Amino acid sequence: MSTLVEQWILAARRGENPRVITRLPAGWLVIGDVQPLPGYCVLLADPIVPGPNAMSEADRARYALDMFRVGDALMAIAGADRINYETLGNLDPSLHTHIIPRFMSEPDEQRRERAAVAYDWAKARPFDPATDEPFMARMRAWLEAN
Repeated sequence: MSTLVEQWILAARRGENPRVITRLPAGWLVIGDVQPLPGYCVLLADPIVPGPNAMSEADRARYALDMFRVGDALMAIAGADRINYETLGNLDPSLHTHIIPRFMSEPDEQRRERAAVAYDWAKARPFDPATDEPFMARMRAWLEAN
């Protein structure tokens, strides 16, 4: 039985994952299936590995560079003031990192907490191809140019 991350990666490889923003050297950048904060993305490692400790040093460096480049893009495109990076792997043991833009405009009590705690993800706006495509296109263009 494959994990959700593995299913998303396999769909991306087939060109069937509508959440794909772009293919990066270390994997796939996808927009989050919900948007508790605008611009929430996930980096999915491809090839599929259980975690960074299963990667060569060169592959780890490539993954980290891609992760931080996405953060740079979110700061430029979404106007984020800082970026939270969460690589957990407890529920889905296929390497992936949640890349979450954070904004000074967030209420203080929410801005100081991790997004997973501060926001009700079940009530967050779901991914919508029509609504999210302009953002996805800007991210794709920025990542290709930088």
